[in-house]
Amino acid sequence: MSSLTQTTEPIRAIVGGRVVTPDSVIDGGVTIAGDRIVDVGDVERVADAETVIEADGRLIVPGLIDLHGDDIERHLFPRSGARMDTDLALASADRATISAGITTKFHAIAFEMDEEDDRSPELATTITDAIADADDLLADHRLHARCEVTQQHSVDAALEVIERGGPDLVSVMSHIPGKGQFRDVEAFKQYYQVDNDRTLDEAEALIEDRSSLSMETIRERVDRVIEAAHGAGAVTASHDDENPAEIHRLNAAGVDVSEYPITLETARAAADAGMATAMGAPNLVRGESQWGNLATADAIDASVLDILVADYHPPSLLAAPFVDTGESLPRRLRRVTKAPAEAVGLSDRGRIEAGARADLLVVDPDPAPTVARAFVAGQPVYRADPTAGGDR
Repeated sequence: MSSLTQTTEPIRAIVGGRVVTPDSVIDGGVTIAGDRIVDVGDVERVADAETVIEADGRLIVPGLIDLHGDDIERHLFPRSGARMDTDLALASADRATISAGITTKFHAIAFEMDEEDDRSPELATTITDAIADADDLLADHRLHARCEVTQQHSVDAALEVIERGGPDLVSVMSHIPGKGQFRDVEAFKQYYQVDNDRTLDEAEALIEDRSSLSMETIRERVDRVIEAAHGAGAVTASHDDENPAEIHRLNAAGVDVSEYPITLETARAAADAGMATAMGAPNLVRGESQWGNLATADAIDASVLDILVADYHPPSLLAAPFVDTGESLPRRLRRVTKAPAEAVGLSDRGRIEAGARADLLVVDPDPAPTVARAFVAGQPVYRADPTAGGDR
């Protein structure tokens, strides 16, 4: 399959692999001209290629697209309170991102005041600016602004960033005891007391503060954030949706994506409403939700899951398509490539087809899926094993 007969762009050919297209797995390779895929399958232009990369029977797959990864926080704060330089953290996150096979990364930056968890609206703005200013990173880095609507200061900071046109994706979240991820108030205490080193008094004070807000106030803030995001051209998402009634209201407000629906009924309601549904890849890889909520495998079995995200563990995004769900490999891979690309309007990537952007991985699936080579916009950016997949 070829889209070009002549080109002046540098040509690279990846040969001798098993190519995962959106619908099938075929023997052969991929030819790249500049930043685009030219040929798929029978590589027609090896003689014209400046570089030929041997896949050695490995899989050739699209670069992964992560719509929600908050792992940059661990690069900024490898220990709680131990702050690293922002540029150093971003460079470290970039390398970890590429080695995990993620070529398009939406950093889920929390606009939330939580000092014990090393979060603040000011820090979120700093990270946002660093991502916008960076011009020497390997992956395509983008912003997913997560707004904690229970905090007016966080809402104001998120709105300011949105109005500057920074985020490509904006989500609303309300971490309230007794709701969503923390339906069980004791789970809220566990998270904010034990996991985040608060005293019992501090955790109970936080419960009282967040429980004092009326649903009317929360909904008004949600509407403001969603309206501003759409006005800036960003895709919108909701976080930890609790029940079908909440889905219906959020859908009416214009929310595009339901992230981490709490129950199967909620996920079904989102799918029925035409919203894309996204859940964590670590949930699928581990076999369960950390909080006892909907298991990703159950959402897949019910055909109500569109997208997998890395969440807190980037390597899980590559591992997840290799978890046996009874589906074909191309279908499983679509949840981390084509489907997230479509959900945020990135129509140029997420698939191996002539004319698509050449974000590509050479993957060794055994014993655990690992990236041998990575290409971003046609450029080779990562090589894990210098003795395999040699160039000529």
